[in-house]
Amino acid sequence: MIKIPSPSPANPEWALALTYAAATQRPALTALFALDDTLGAIVRSTREPIVGQMRLTWWYEALRKLDEAPPPPEPILRALYADVISAGVSGADLAAMTDGWEILLEHVLDEAAIDRFAVARGGRLFVAAGRLLSVDDPRIEAAGRIWALADLSSRLSDPIARTVARDAAARLFDRMSGGRWPKQARVLGAMALTARFDVSTSSPPPGSPKRVGRLAWHRLTGY
Repeated sequence: MIKIPSPSPANPEWALALTYAAATQRPALTALFALDDTLGAIVRSTREPIVGQMRLTWWYEALRKLDEAPPPPEPILRALYADVISAGVSGADLAAMTDGWEILLEHVLDEAAIDRFAVARGGRLFVAAGRLLSVDDPRIEAAGRIWALADLSSRLSDPIARTVARDAAARLFDRMSGGRWPKQARVLGAMALTARFDVSTSSPPPGSPKRVGRLAWHRLTGY
């Protein structure tokens, strides 16, 4: 296990959700979401799309190489190799996560592009997390899309695109099949619940008793 900083350290709900996973699985989840955080930082800090594409290509190639050889001395790559690749998620699977972020560099953010982003970023990220957790549940991919859409809506300056992403997240959550979440997947169910709060018009603030209480109920019951 290689220790790296947890992504979004200022977000108390991420830290809370992570505790829903078994202690042995947390390093792998932390590495996986740190990769997503790193790819997102590339897009957010890029002024010229071609530069962002070059940086994403570097990560794409570096991630695919994890299937063939140990990584260079880069902390996230080393953590992924030690904790994620060894748990059965391939470097090719991780490399495919760059596709979602590249959409934000290449396309006008209409409804179709936002939907592709949600699938390529959030869907793939959560499916990989589900594999780490040894869970196969169709709600996991949907939860990833909801989470990605909510996160995107909070970062967009274009009010139309922001509304499209927010409304898509809410609709998808409401359509997602019900039933109890498996105990080992409740970390991901909690993140979908957090996303649903984030796109609500009258949502309590992150870390508020209402939100924390709802997440605690999910942890206990799976609902």
